[in-house]
Amino acid sequence: MSKDEYGVLLYYKFASITDLNSLFSFYHSNCNSLGLLGRVRLSPNGVNVTVGGLLSALEKHIEAVKSNSLFQGTDFKLASSHHPLNDKVAVECGFTSLSIRVVKELVTFSSYPLLNPPEVSNAGRHLSAAEFHSVLQSARQLMKNGSPTDDKQLVLLDARNLYETRIGKFHAPSVETLDPGIRQYSDLPSWIDDNSELLRGKHVLMYCTGGIRCEMASAYIRSKGAGFENVFQLYGGIQRYLEQFPDGGFFRGKNFVFDHRISVGSSDTSIMGACLICGSSYDNYSSRCRCTHCRILVLVCDSCQIKSDAYVCELCQKHRMDFGSIPSVEDGELATVLDKNDLKTVCSDSKISSQLPSRNEAKNSCAPPSGQHAPPPENCKRKYAWLVASDFGGKVEADWKIANQPFDPLQYQGQTDGFDVSLAYLKKMFSEQGPFDGILGFSQGAAMAALLCAQGDKLKGEIDLRFVILCSGFALPLADFGQKPINCPSLHIFGSDPGKDRQITSHTSRYLASRFEDGCSVIIEHEFGHIIPTRSPYMDNIKDFLRRFL
Repeated sequence: MSKDEYGVLLYYKFASITDLNSLFSFYHSNCNSLGLLGRVRLSPNGVNVTVGGLLSALEKHIEAVKSNSLFQGTDFKLASSHHPLNDKVAVECGFTSLSIRVVKELVTFSSYPLLNPPEVSNAGRHLSAAEFHSVLQSARQLMKNGSPTDDKQLVLLDARNLYETRIGKFHAPSVETLDPGIRQYSDLPSWIDDNSELLRGKHVLMYCTGGIRCEMASAYIRSKGAGFENVFQLYGGIQRYLEQFPDGGFFRGKNFVFDHRISVGSSDTSIMGACLICGSSYDNYSSRCRCTHCRILVLVCDSCQIKSDAYVCELCQKHRMDFGSIPSVEDGELATVLDKNDLKTVCSDSKISSQLPSRNEAKNSCAPPSGQHAPPPENCKRKYAWLVASDFGGKVEADWKIANQPFDPLQYQGQTDGFDVSLAYLKKMFSEQGPFDGILGFSQGAAMAALLCAQGDKLKGEIDLRFVILCSGFALPLADFGQKPINCPSLHIFGSDPGKDRQITSHTSRYLASRFEDGCSVIIEHEFGHIIPTRSPYMDNIKDFLRRFL
């Protein structure tokens, strides 16, 4: 390969790092001098790196890293690639800039902070690509040193997310393959807990993209004790396997990767994926279509994209997430998909839509029946919103109706006109009473706090935040939420599915969390609705998050 070609480099290393500042300075200096772009994550437990640049520059970077004894034995995965185009794929994957961040975890293994996180030193035994292939090729063949010996006790466990497994996975005759079908890696511990009997007493062969997710997950399985000792992982992940077996071997389809390449295949061009809408063979994620509810990537062919831009993924379909009003953010604009029966008229004044009660609350409500054109009665308590301008008189021309839920999803889509007034007030508070380390926002306050984080660069020096806590939050329909990911440590607290929070739906709060940069957010879901939980273990998890900033 030519030294002037563009390439991508991936590597990780679990090790105890005592001087994070020094390592941060090294990566900042080295990557910038070599013109490398991508993501560098540093933690007290190691590093996780995905960067791109000229192959010659990447090779110089590898040599510089190797000079540090900390990285002894590191597996550097270097591959030639086309130069990333300046499109939303490159932006989403972080290949238009260099991002170096210090994080608590290299990969977020659980949405809930684990009281006793798995020790990576207890991870499953590494199998090389050749060894992994040999086990699958002859499951009955005896292997030495405690390796799998009985195909009936052998299971394959895919440690990746649903959208990854949909375009490619291992398939071996007579070997059971377990696909957890999870939205994100942090859902895997719960799946393991719920399905531990499928793993107990088995020889478990795990695999993921490059190996790092198997390190944590295999250690977690082994931490369960007796019956969970025999866990093995594909060293170097699917990427190393496809290098060893360019025809694909036992791997079918494409390997999803978290950079601008999107996916990498073998010489076998078979398509494993299918369009979510029409079911035709399709495996191209370049359009970045996402589920309108939970924002997971979905496969939608070109023809179906022309017909609609509202999609519901398999997981949301499975859990009957059939909401009438669906917020969908693409390129900074908020589009709303409405069923014709959901709303007769939409408020013509964009400043506010009325907060309306549920059908069950109608008898105690100040909202007249559907179709009656009238303001609330005088004895009704007015409901105020954080983002509504102080001089707003509440005079709107809209038909009142009884909503199907306590909080009309259309309400917060229009409440943005008072943002400048609210921002000015916060600037004044920070100036007079600050500085503050962080900010806690609840419901509409969480939406406001998240927008402050999104405008971090613009507000530098006036409102500087080390962290933010967002409870029952949602993303506002402003351009700042549709651009680059938000870079601020964040804790997201909201009611779990289905419908525990009847004011702000969980998928709305989950989408807000997804707008924060990869590895930047911690999620706590609870079963108590539209509140901030104060009981254990939730309060303990909140304290664990705050201790990071002491």
